[in-house]
Amino acid sequence: MIERRRDTMPAIHAVQLGPPPVLLLASEAKSAKVAREFVREYVVHNFPEASEDYVETIVLVTCELVTNSIRYGTRPDDSVRIELDTDNTRTRVEVHDAVRRRPRPRPESDLRDRGRGLIILDALCPGNWGVEDTRDGKAVWAEVKAS
Repeated sequence: MIERRRDTMPAIHAVQLGPPPVLLLASEAKSAKVAREFVREYVVHNFPEASEDYVETIVLVTCELVTNSIRYGTRPDDSVRIELDTDNTRTRVEVHDAVRRRPRPRPESDLRDRGRGLIILDALCPGNWGVEDTRDGKAVWAEVKAS
């Protein structure tokens, strides 16, 4: 006979349904594509009634954050972590990297084919993005509001 103490609860192992809210990526250009696929799957699974425009906006925001992180916020062999949170009012995307240097806007130029990431964030998430220091570097975050 198994004796059970009344003050202990049996262990409960929850099975996770759908994609996890966190993804760890290598610091390389092809990770942006992996990030886009991950975010699309996560948002559609957790907010199935989301419009295609809403999902694609989140995908674009994530791609910009990941690309900037890989380009300016990592060193060789670093990783980038994406953390997501979504509900029927908004989706928050956080991209963590190991470099504390904060992103800064660059002057607009027709001579460069890069440096527009923060302009895109301002357009898609006006007043709803920022940077926070973390123990291991920084997190750049953005919230996309559901319409």
